[in-house]
Amino acid sequence: MLSFQPTPPLDTVPAPPLHFADRTHQMVPSETRALFSMAAREDVVSLAGGMPSPEALPAQALREVLQEVFDAEGASALQYGSAQGDPVLREQICQVMAAEGIGATPDEVLVTVGSQQALDLVTRVFVNPGDTVVTEGPTYVTALSTFAAHQARVVEVAMDRDGVVPQALADTFALLAAEGRPATFFYTVPTFHNPTGRVLGADRRAEVLEICRRAGVLLVEDNPYGLLHFGERPHRALCADAPDGVVYLGSFSKTLAPGLRVGWARAPRAVTAKLVLAAESAMLSHSKLAQRAVSRFLDTRSWQGHLDVARSLYRGRRDAMLEELAATMPDGVSWTVPAGGFFVWLTLPAGLDARAMMPRAVDGGVAYVPGTGFHTRGGGRNVRLSYSYPTAGQVREGVRRLSEVIRDEAAGGRASRLSEAVAR
Repeated sequence: MLSFQPTPPLDTVPAPPLHFADRTHQMVPSETRALFSMAAREDVVSLAGGMPSPEALPAQALREVLQEVFDAEGASALQYGSAQGDPVLREQICQVMAAEGIGATPDEVLVTVGSQQALDLVTRVFVNPGDTVVTEGPTYVTALSTFAAHQARVVEVAMDRDGVVPQALADTFALLAAEGRPATFFYTVPTFHNPTGRVLGADRRAEVLEICRRAGVLLVEDNPYGLLHFGERPHRALCADAPDGVVYLGSFSKTLAPGLRVGWARAPRAVTAKLVLAAESAMLSHSKLAQRAVSRFLDTRSWQGHLDVARSLYRGRRDAMLEELAATMPDGVSWTVPAGGFFVWLTLPAGLDARAMMPRAVDGGVAYVPGTGFHTRGGGRNVRLSYSYPTAGQVREGVRRLSEVIRDEAAGGRASRLSEAVAR
């Protein structure tokens, strides 16, 4: 006779052990994302997150565009698409990039889920565990998370007011080659840099491209803010002058709507082919509906008119922040003066620590991002301030509150140091 053992209740069965991959040990929460819960308090003015202003998001136009897509294409807009992206949209992306001097063809373009996915795919294609990625110091915080997730070694290169220092970059490449651990690629945000707001000077652009060419190092140009300039014309992209040595990352998140999650990578054809394979394994295909919506917007609405409205809005908020900083900040505080984009990079007086000061700032009704999150090391005296999301009035109020916190911290720090000196 067969006998059957009763199945034990599920709550008595021990859970299987979890063996996470080694790469997960390097995955840490973004310092920016960790601030959002605090910054969401109604009594706090957030100068932290780099989000577009709600007033710059063309909600009504996109509502109409989505209806037009359904009217014209029906259920086909809800089907799968290709991993490389909608061919019409890729052609339009080439036209968008042409404003920055880039001559590209649709077969060189891969549509992605924002430029963040583009960076992840590029890293996946080029970086083995232990490989070296060179970045500016400071650099985009989520880029550091991406490189860590792929177990890359990150080496920072110094910046000054005109962007990355060319000689420091050349010296770094030479040192890494001598160590037998050459750079896999150089990651840069050369235009309205996140977090500093700086722009790599025109002369330096040519020099940086030549340094990368001589060292045989691929350059990855991340440019989500380039079209949000406050001057007469956009800066010429690095990719425009070295298309065979540059992978360019672009996005509609800052210029159109982040919720659509449409970005792209432009690369030499051999690189794009590998990126398409990586994209297929990661997501099969991107949202066809989102792509068709962006394509329809570009085809039937005024892209330049939309950008002009956004630039004017952000320029006004930038001006409000700079004016209030000049009027209220105590001696010893300095900051960058961005000519576009979303960010001001503030340096605190000696002796103050941005991360340690953060709880007091939130209590004082203002949030920012400490500079430490944008470095693999250091950056304790720096603060990233964003003027893109709050209104001009909120920007001014947030800066006033921050200046009061800095004054109090500086006074407390001086008193503490004086007490220590007396005690000794």
